[in-house]
Formats: sequence, C-alpha cells, structure tokens
Amino acid sequence: MKERRDKRQLLNLFLTFLKIGAFTFGGGYAMLALLEDEFVERKKWIEKQDFLDMIAIAESTPGPVAINSATYIGYKVWGFLGSLLSTLAVVLPSLTIIFIISLFFDRFLAIKWVEYAFRGIQACVIYLILSAGIKTFSSLKKSAFNYIIVFAVIAAMVTLTVFSVNFSSIYIILICGIIGLAAYFLKKIKKGGKEE
Repeated sequence: MKERRDKRQLLNLFLTFLKIGAFTFGGGYAMLALLEDEFVERKKWIEKQDFLDMIAIAESTPGPVAINSATYIGYKVWGFLGSLLSTLAVVLPSLTIIFIISLFFDRFLAIKWVEYAFRGIQACVIYLILSAGIKTFSSLKKSAFNYIIVFAVIAAMVTLTVFSVNFSSIYIILICGIIGLAAYFLKKIKKGGKEE
C-alpha cells in the first residue's frame, strides 16, 4: 500500500527497522512476527497478502530472511531509497554489537550472566518463530490444496527430524515451488486457459 511519500515516513521506516534489528534475536524467522505486527497491523503500510508474498520471496531468494524482508518492505513503502535504508537499518545493530563483542569475545563468553541471558533468549526465539508460523498459517487462503501442502510439509519435517535425515532446505523450497506451479497450471487448464 503506497501512502503519501515524505521524508518523515522514510525516517520512520529507517527507525522502525533499526528498532527491529536491535531487538530481534534468532534471525529472520523470529523477526517475522515483529514485521507483521509493525507494518501490517500497526502502520498498515503493506497489506496482509503483500506480507505473505514477502515471506515467500525472502525465503526463496539468496541471503538471510531478515535482510531480504527489510529490502522488500522498504521497496514497497518507499521505493529504492526505502529498500536501501531499511536494509542498512536492520543490519546496523547486529554489525555494531558483533564488532564490539569481537574486541573481547573470549572474556565476554566467560561471563556467567551472559550465558544465562542467551538461554533465556533461546526460549524467546522459539516463541517468536512459532508465533510467526501460526499467524502465517491462519492467514492462508482456506482451501483443500493449501491445507494438504501445509500438513505434507509438517509431516515431512517431523519424519526427517525423527529419522535424522540431512535434507537441504533448498530442495524443500524447490519441491514446494514446483508443486505450487503445477497447481497454478492445473487450475488454469480447468478454467479453459483464462487468466484469474
């Protein structure tokens, strides 16, 4: 959704991604819940469908999900400059923190309360990823095909985990993409080749 583009909105976009980058632990998947809350629910700068498209694009293109998501949302809201500033804002906190930690890394890890803090953060990351998954699932279009795909992917993940099979996520993305294309073309053939 394009709103009136002014410099205040661009600054707001930068500061929002700076905040998200500073307070998100656990990578892009943990960030998804925060992105949806901030840009779909609160600011209403992008539609729910745009957000679902962003997840698909960020997941299937090379690079970290967090950076791809920031680039996508920044571009949707404010064009090229928005994507550039959003990407910079989301990596700046991590880059700064990692640089500072690298200066005294061994002494930092030896601090007992740092170890306990990381254990607490791990529990929070699990919640954020699960929350993003549930929100995404609940916003899917209610159709038999979507439910079959979701439950097939969950069953495959559980099976691969139980049997400790090392199966690259690249193959999962490619397989799901092929299934999605096949479903699209089957639907198109059923409708007599007319565009939806």
